[in-house]
Amino acid sequence: MSELALTILPETADDALAVERLHERTFGPGRYARSAYRIRESRGHVLDLSFTARIGTLLVGSVWLTPICIGETPALLLGPLTVEPPFREHGVGSALIERALKHAKAAGHTLVVLVGDEPFYGKSGFKRIPKGQVKMPGPVDPARLLVAELKTGAFEGVSGMIRPDWEKV
Repeated sequence: MSELALTILPETADDALAVERLHERTFGPGRYARSAYRIRESRGHVLDLSFTARIGTLLVGSVWLTPICIGETPALLLGPLTVEPPFREHGVGSALIERALKHAKAAGHTLVVLVGDEPFYGKSGFKRIPKGQVKMPGPVDPARLLVAELKTGAFEGVSGMIRPDWEKV
């Protein structure tokens, strides 16, 4: 990634419009119908655990972490992970995930879930959740429901519905 001089920083409130435009360009209006989006809109992401990627002053990527619960177990929902198309396949997404997971772990979080492709996210430590162990509201392909343990054994015995974590601030 050094050939692109990538800078990854925590997202700030001032980044909101640029990040929203990035989501609009990369996901289009269909993003509002996705199950993960519906959960995020109910809760909102955590700025301290969400990051932007820039080359110079150009925003080229973003990742959000949102507090959720799986049953009664606190966790984080990763996504959307967004990278401008010309900058994909250059490690921007992986660098954003690595930073987000590192900061989440340092903040004491133990589990991160997402809906995505295991071949890509598996490189960052995500594994497929056994079918039926965890459910997400709305239509979600269970094969795309993934988890990363930030603490060994954190996912043992965890099951239930993914829901917005209303108790956390």
